[in-house]
Amino acid sequence: MKEIVCKLLVIGAGPGGYICAIRAGQLGIDTVIVEAVKAGGTCLNIGCIPSKALIHAAEEFEKVSHMAAAKSPLGISVETPKLDLAKTIAWKDGIVGRLNSGVLGLLRKARVKIVHGRAKFRDGKTVEVETETGTQVIRAETIVIATGSEPVELPFLPFGGPVISSTEALSLKTVPQKLVVVGGGYIGLELGTAFAKLGSKVTVVEATSQILPQYDAELVKPVAKRLADLGIRVLTGAKAKGLSGNTLLIETAEGAEEQLAADKILVTVGRKPRTEGWGLDELDLDRAGKFLRIDDRCRTSMRGVHAIGDITGEPMLAHRAMAQGEMVAEIVAGKKRTWDKRCIPAVCFTDPEIVTAGLSPDEARAQGYEIRVGQFPFSANGRAMTMLSEDGFVRIVARADSNLVLGIQAVGSGVSELSSAFALAIEMGARLEDIAATIHAHPTRSEGFQEAALKALGHALHI
Repeated sequence: MKEIVCKLLVIGAGPGGYICAIRAGQLGIDTVIVEAVKAGGTCLNIGCIPSKALIHAAEEFEKVSHMAAAKSPLGISVETPKLDLAKTIAWKDGIVGRLNSGVLGLLRKARVKIVHGRAKFRDGKTVEVETETGTQVIRAETIVIATGSEPVELPFLPFGGPVISSTEALSLKTVPQKLVVVGGGYIGLELGTAFAKLGSKVTVVEATSQILPQYDAELVKPVAKRLADLGIRVLTGAKAKGLSGNTLLIETAEGAEEQLAADKILVTVGRKPRTEGWGLDELDLDRAGKFLRIDDRCRTSMRGVHAIGDITGEPMLAHRAMAQGEMVAEIVAGKKRTWDKRCIPAVCFTDPEIVTAGLSPDEARAQGYEIRVGQFPFSANGRAMTMLSEDGFVRIVARADSNLVLGIQAVGSGVSELSSAFALAIEMGARLEDIAATIHAHPTRSEGFQEAALKALGHALHI
């Protein structure tokens, strides 16, 4: 097979990789991208997009079930609903297929050459790809590693049989009667909540003292309340010990042993960088723990080799990878770019949703800032009332001396759509007065953002 020579080679067509390749193509760079499975990576195919599709379907089913039980205050009643999960999954797969085709189309439009197969490094400038038609050798001036991450497997709970990862959970054809979720982080709670709404009896086993341990307790409280309302049993301070048939053995916070029978056991204890099988041992790349170490231009320790996305560490977020990919493409094109983002917003798609951008109150204090905090509850927001979703709040953290906004957090129904406004405020160096003086449309949840700024200034209008 004829050797391919190019200026830029991108390994991995996930969010970071395909954005990098598309932008490079737009800039006239001779670019090749290699993908072993499907364009779009974990996020599009077995992560962000399919999980949000399942979450939406679960929300719709739960709403109708609520109405069928004559519990709707809106005066709406319906017949008892039925769920065909296989049809739901087919709908989800259709969305994934459309987006997958869209990514391939965008790559072709940018004149990026696509090679399907698994890449393996020979050296810092050369890879070989095992394709359906044989081994393809590719030489490039610059290489971008964007191989992503994969679920962490517990040695005493290997994937297989009743033990599944998020990948298998998103492809189930029937709703498990009993589902045990090992790991109370965002992936476990997003999927656990969805299956509870679809009819599963769900138990969450979390080793730390709090679910969603990466968030402060105030943000987690409305989520914990909703889990209880849905009948989800949450065991914090509990540790999974092993499996006996379809029964999970755990040790509770009190030190007692308990057996949890389950049709499926969903293990969501984190993700790890996908570094094995790529021949990375052939390269002299510095590591930061399990991750590849990079600088503010996503350069690794080897000249001409960049790395982006999950393989470079936390936060493992698709939008971080996309921003890195775009930046690297422009650097390769000769533009002067560095990573100088003030914040990367993060969203937890639980019920209710959580959004964070910038510093929390505790993080700001830990960095030595004297702060002022403004918090506005959705129970005082007209739009939230009309949508029967008053739980939660918006919170702004600002410097006490200058009112410069350091962080913004929110928990509530649909607050994920406020994430861009939060990030923009911090990125543009907004002060409390800027947000308070911006006219926010009424009636919308976004008014809570303005009111939180007014509260921090000492004169909230609606509380």
